[in-house]
Amino acid sequence: MGMILKRAAALALAMFAAAGLSARTISVAEYKERMIAGWIGQIAGVVWGAPTEFKFKGVIAPDSALREWTPAMINEGFDQDDLYVEMTFIETLDKYGLTVDIRQAGIDFANTQYKLWCANAAGRTNLRKGIAPPDSSHPAFNRYATAIDYQIEADFSGLISPGCPQRVLELGNLFGRLMNYGDGVYGGQFVGGMYAEAFFETNRVKIVEAGLACIPQESLYAQMVRDMLKWYRNDPKDWKLAWRCAKAKWRENPEYQKLSSGDIDVKINGAMVLLGFLWGEGDPENTIRISARGGYDSDCNPSSAAGVLFTSLGLKNIPAKYYTALDRSKKFSFTAYDFPSLIEVCERLARKVVLKEGGKIRKDSNGKEIFIIPQNAPAPDGYDIAWAPVRPEGCHYTPEERAKIRVK
Repeated sequence: MGMILKRAAALALAMFAAAGLSARTISVAEYKERMIAGWIGQIAGVVWGAPTEFKFKGVIAPDSALREWTPAMINEGFDQDDLYVEMTFIETLDKYGLTVDIRQAGIDFANTQYKLWCANAAGRTNLRKGIAPPDSSHPAFNRYATAIDYQIEADFSGLISPGCPQRVLELGNLFGRLMNYGDGVYGGQFVGGMYAEAFFETNRVKIVEAGLACIPQESLYAQMVRDMLKWYRNDPKDWKLAWRCAKAKWRENPEYQKLSSGDIDVKINGAMVLLGFLWGEGDPENTIRISARGGYDSDCNPSSAAGVLFTSLGLKNIPAKYYTALDRSKKFSFTAYDFPSLIEVCERLARKVVLKEGGKIRKDSNGKEIFIIPQNAPAPDGYDIAWAPVRPEGCHYTPEERAKIRVK
């Protein structure tokens, strides 16, 4: 940050300090560069891990199961549901604003044309039947309520919320409750919280702890995160030992088996995200390979791990082989976005988020913009227990709303 930029930021920080608030600053240019890196990480992770998806369940994939990276592989991401589904949520926010109602979000999701699986498919089917959110995700109507689905799609929530974890929570309650319940939502809020912190932090443990602060501490997902942190601190070199520990507790232990969605469960897959993110030692290739070799949903998991890591590193610290061949004119399937327009809409939404969360946007004497973002601790909601849920709210779309759902 140049001297003029530092002075402008110092004045803004003094304003917050006078009001008894602490704040962090990031230039809009740096925010954008890190946000771009986050998307590149998502794409690289999902396409690299795609050939192994669900082919290795309960076993470590051999290193030979993963291709060697070539720059052209980055363009395999345009047809990945791990990416274009979350762009539905981005489009809803851009069209209706940050205060869009969950019922409208559900209508937009119901009208999507792409193929879905597990919690996403069940939630969308419920919406099309007229079961309005949040009941569309309730375990009474959705047997995949604690599956990985929103965790896969929550990256956007952190990428448009730099340093704004509370907004990540609110976005999770808005979009995650279309298809997931309890730990299924918390997995997405955790990942989103890591992204939000990664704009300001490079210490991977601190990034994980920031994500952990975004979810109910008594939740099973939070227990899993604390386990992974404990095992990492005990032995930060042996990721295979941590993998065995995670599988033994969160996939094979009968006490937890009955509380999971099987191989698609958010907790075991969240453990595989952290396996790569923590034990990958901050190296892009190691992060993706370890997360993918952990198995289960082994394209989604390295996508989340690499997305957070790349955000933390910033584009200038990522090997050029991950993005130089990116086709910037091609559109992501089922969306109106090519890569440049995706970046543009995310920046536009981030500006709104910063202001909505009480931040400011200031210019220095050279016209360079700075985000000044108050440091507000996240306030997670109470714990929704998927195996002992509260009664459904009885939410149904009105005839007028159902008329807006074109796909039945």
